[in-house]
Amino acid sequence: MRIAATHVICARPAAAAAAPRIERDPDVLASFLEDAAHFPGGFTAGVCTPASEAEVAGLVRAASAILPIGAQSSLTGGATPRGELLLSTSHLNRIIASGDDWIRVEAGVSLVELDAALAMSGKYYPPVPTFTGAFVGGVVSTNAAGAATFKYGTTREWVRALTVILANGEVLDIERGKTFAHSDGFFEIVLSDRTVRVPVPSYRMPRVPKSSAGYFAAPGMDLIDLFVGSEGTLGVITEATLRVLPARPAMCLAFVPFADRDAALTFVTMLREAARDTWRTRDPRGMDVSAIEHMDARCLALLREDEADRANGVTIPAETAIALLVTLELPADMTSARAFDEIGRSREPHAPDTPLVRFCRALDEAGVLDQVEIAVPGDAAREHQLLALREAVPAGVNARVGRAKQADPRIAKTAADMIVPFEHLGELLAIYDGEFRRRGLDAAVWGHISDGNLHPNILPRSMDEVDSGKAAILAFGREVIRLGGSPLAEHGVGRNPVKQQLLLELYGRKGVDEMRAVKRTLDPDGKLAPGVLFEER
Repeated sequence: MRIAATHVICARPAAAAAAPRIERDPDVLASFLEDAAHFPGGFTAGVCTPASEAEVAGLVRAASAILPIGAQSSLTGGATPRGELLLSTSHLNRIIASGDDWIRVEAGVSLVELDAALAMSGKYYPPVPTFTGAFVGGVVSTNAAGAATFKYGTTREWVRALTVILANGEVLDIERGKTFAHSDGFFEIVLSDRTVRVPVPSYRMPRVPKSSAGYFAAPGMDLIDLFVGSEGTLGVITEATLRVLPARPAMCLAFVPFADRDAALTFVTMLREAARDTWRTRDPRGMDVSAIEHMDARCLALLREDEADRANGVTIPAETAIALLVTLELPADMTSARAFDEIGRSREPHAPDTPLVRFCRALDEAGVLDQVEIAVPGDAAREHQLLALREAVPAGVNARVGRAKQADPRIAKTAADMIVPFEHLGELLAIYDGEFRRRGLDAAVWGHISDGNLHPNILPRSMDEVDSGKAAILAFGREVIRLGGSPLAEHGVGRNPVKQQLLLELYGRKGVDEMRAVKRTLDPDGKLAPGVLFEER
């Protein structure tokens, strides 16, 4: 019998279990004191690695302050401890069950492990962030997104069910489509000793493809979406059921250099429109582009300085102003031999009308075909080189920040993660150019250009430049909000003071206070990830 959707959900008690051991060895704890943001000053009383739902529940019940962590790949300081007991999900690493279009896993399963399990049956989970070492629990907690958001959306759209341990140690089993907000804007959660009413915030979220800016809110929203992207502040995710695709497409990756940024934006606009037309018409000959990333001229200069271009066998023309990395999906039966044949014949008038031939002809019309580096389906080595080139950019920035930090330990990574409606992307790039030039800052900009999602990174040489970079990021955030975007696109908010200020700029004091009200309802003692998203009061 089908159960009607309701705004009420009942928690259940967790099974009893002995509390897991708390590791207090300083040498062990040292490896947990910062996340990928490298925020200084992390400290903790200990770390626990529970291996079951019952152990997680017991730990949460007993703790006065607890910070759930996964791979600690956060870029916001959200997984850097500030004295809380750390709850590592690394031992919650079982793949529980799967079906034709879904898989159920524990929170500590990494995306690499998830992909390997799915590959055995030819299935595919597409909305992964760039770092595939991330854990499923962390990806869900931040509503992570990545290159393929343009076609596949963010993590949120792929989460079917969650198991969440609440602050009192009780358990919520949330299934998408079963619990929706009351028309008056609230949920009711029935606990063992009381019923709590969880308010839905009234702010309006930006209408952009991705946003990781505090709690999701919308009239009539699904309860599961409150926990997706909540950064561990409302509950500890122990299991997730994810939607998957039953078959993997063949992938063609193309590194496309442009001497003119406006020409590159025109080309991206054309690819976006062609891809959407392909999805709408389901034309097997259409260009099915799932992702377009970009690197600006400073990024490319870093690659040359570090010889990453040479190491990966890629020639970057000296005049390149911007380079694109395009992912074109092809029929699953596409072979490398067939792909090379189509590329070679693409200039012939009677070449077959296929997605790859159309793509090559589009490159030719843009005047860049002869400079493009392509990894055809099946050429894993070349694909790895092109992806490694992309990853060498943030690695190069981080290395330079690290060297500057040796001269002044206060220097830290200074970067942003912002998205605007695509039609405003050119305007935002011009704003970046002007502000960096006015402040005399060295900066590199890359990101997911098909979404309008950019990552400006300052390369500071002094603490004054760090402070100037932070001021620039706040100025960018205000412009992004003015343009209808989100200054917090895919990395979340965490404990980063600039990102917390951007959250305040986006929703105002009233909006952040509404978030606080949600947290107080579900976590009245403020024990879960205190100081994440907003400062404690």
